[in-house]
Amino acid sequence: MILKSFFLSALLMGAALTAAAHKHTRHVDPFIGTAATGHTFPGATVPFGLVQPGPSSGVAGWKYCSGYIHSDARFWGFAQTHLNGTGCTDLGDLLIMPVSRQYAQIADTAGVAQSNDKVNLFGSRKGTETARPGYYAVELLDAGVRTEATATPHVAYYRHTFQPGARRSVYIDLQHGPTWTWEGYRKRVKECEFVWDDAQTLSGHIRSEVWVDKDVYFVISFSQPMTRFTSLNPIAGFKGSRLLVDFPDSGVLEMKVALSTHSVAGARRNLAAELPGWQQFDQTAEAAEAAWEQYLSRIDIAGTEEQMKMFYTSFYHALIQPNNIADVDGSYRNTRREEVKAVDGTEMYSTLSLWDTYRAAHPLYTLVTPEKVGAFVNSMIAQGEDQGFLPIWALWGKETQTMIGNHAVSVIAEAYAKGIKGFDAERAYAMVRKTLMESHPAKSNWEVYNRYGYYPYDLIPLESVSQTLEFCYDDYAAADFARRLGKKSDAKFFAARADNFKHLFDPTTRFMRPKDSQGRWRTPFHPDAIGHAESGTGDYTEGNAWQYTWHVQHDVPGLIRLMGGRERFLNKLDSLFVVELKDVNLPDVTGLIGQYAHGNEPSHHVAYLYALAGRPERTQELVREICDTQYHPTPEGLCGNDDCGQMSAWYMLSAMGFYPVDPVSGQYVFGAPQLPAVTLHLPGGRTFVIEAHNLSKDNLYVKEIWLNGKRWKKPTISHADIVRGGRLVFVMGGK
Repeated sequence: MILKSFFLSALLMGAALTAAAHKHTRHVDPFIGTAATGHTFPGATVPFGLVQPGPSSGVAGWKYCSGYIHSDARFWGFAQTHLNGTGCTDLGDLLIMPVSRQYAQIADTAGVAQSNDKVNLFGSRKGTETARPGYYAVELLDAGVRTEATATPHVAYYRHTFQPGARRSVYIDLQHGPTWTWEGYRKRVKECEFVWDDAQTLSGHIRSEVWVDKDVYFVISFSQPMTRFTSLNPIAGFKGSRLLVDFPDSGVLEMKVALSTHSVAGARRNLAAELPGWQQFDQTAEAAEAAWEQYLSRIDIAGTEEQMKMFYTSFYHALIQPNNIADVDGSYRNTRREEVKAVDGTEMYSTLSLWDTYRAAHPLYTLVTPEKVGAFVNSMIAQGEDQGFLPIWALWGKETQTMIGNHAVSVIAEAYAKGIKGFDAERAYAMVRKTLMESHPAKSNWEVYNRYGYYPYDLIPLESVSQTLEFCYDDYAAADFARRLGKKSDAKFFAARADNFKHLFDPTTRFMRPKDSQGRWRTPFHPDAIGHAESGTGDYTEGNAWQYTWHVQHDVPGLIRLMGGRERFLNKLDSLFVVELKDVNLPDVTGLIGQYAHGNEPSHHVAYLYALAGRPERTQELVREICDTQYHPTPEGLCGNDDCGQMSAWYMLSAMGFYPVDPVSGQYVFGAPQLPAVTLHLPGGRTFVIEAHNLSKDNLYVKEIWLNGKRWKKPTISHADIVRGGRLVFVMGGK
């Protein structure tokens, strides 16, 4: 109940919280990544909150995964939920739009209700937009309204200021949300019901299916009684209701939208607990910003204004999710739509983009939000027990079955290896073992895998190479977890399977290459051919052989041996960053440096392989190049989807000077710091200070490393070294 208590106490303090106290949040620009391929959104939210009220300017197509593009001149209204930086579409639930007299009169026009099939009938040109952590505002030029939005964990809070004399109405669209999938358009709402509890309160339920089949329960409360409402005809073939609600007089109209994944009663409880009164908008926005400040202040940095903006916006994006889908009393619906209680009392986390986030975002959480990691793990275990396997890509408590591997295994094993408390290790291990031993429909066939030691492309015709390599890392993680628990037989079994990457390495081409069930290499073989699951073709996942050949995070020395030794390994690695990738028609493969694609996650650890192969200066050069060319504090500033904070976490960790190539090992590989000073504020009052002496545009190389006054010769630093506190000094130079 920590967040609930925080918001109630913050509201009591009111305006005592001043902007001057928000020294970290002032560097956050929520518009970064809202254009091009970043897929972020600028709406209001609190750390790990369920709701994200903000603008919706589109729903159809890959470019509208977050429901918003910065360059759009018009938008349709304000949705209550948004995804941050994903490559698939969902959420965008329950659109509301304030409308003034000329727009409201449309509903009075004879015959319009019968022909009204335009989704954006009440859209408006947008004027000036403003966004900061926990707050969003925009001038609606056509509607003649200024709308402001803020949030508590479960409640969106709006303040609509109408022009003098304007008729005040609010359009409510229960059909709204993404209607696009890889297969085409889909009628998303399966069930929709609402009732007026009284003249100020509307409640109801929407069941929709786009990426997942999910339930959204809501209570909409207005600061004044409505005078009438008009039910507009549903869009042809769609089930979602649409309403136009009228209010008296002019001026300010406030409204609150409380959500629940459990029930309408749950939404009411959330509203009563977090935001019971009116005329508290400014205090609520202050409380939301204070919640962000509490997290962002865990890291202090020095740097240029652009670096500060990029770093703290990255931190902000990383903490938008995972999202707590449990009500204030811990209630939620599991994968079978059963009413259950959260294991941790009030926390059940979803929006787990694990194929992306196991690489850097979850390691970042172990450093900056360790108190949350146990609840993240418990949430994964709970969903795993409900559905029979650990989550792969979890949304709204359901499984999307998107991407490959079962990287919850990595997150759980990493947490245990790092000494994170708050979960039952035996229960967690039982779920890990079941996931990796019992076949389930979400891209696992252990009978085939165990028989051949890899996925043959003639039996597993899609992503056979990538699936094999990703599962090798999960097996390694399971082996480490089993070893630490004293389960020697299991540790031996999983460790042996973790070596399966060797079966797909072709020593002639020195690529990870698809092989059939007879042991024959795929011929012809084109290492630059891009594969993508949604296209239904390819041996690789959103990548090619150039990128996936390096996906051996757990055994880099073994990969070096396969390559024929250090020099041949380094020569091949050099080629990755030089050989040009041509004819790319896949939006996920972006941020190219040669064949290296920073806009997609399989490449994220690759620059650090030089450091592990004895050429750290090349890692240092590439880290500088990637930070300078692939991250900018602008709407176009992300070279690929932020992927629920993974792109952001890469930047943060790399800017500090290290990166977790193998998260389960608890080791961070040194690159080169991009900031002159960083201070991590750790639990128990400890600090870990990072300094980069002589850092400049030209001095990008690390000459010496010192830890707590002693010269440090290793290419890595351990998690334990960091969290016990201390001082890490990089001495930088131009050579």
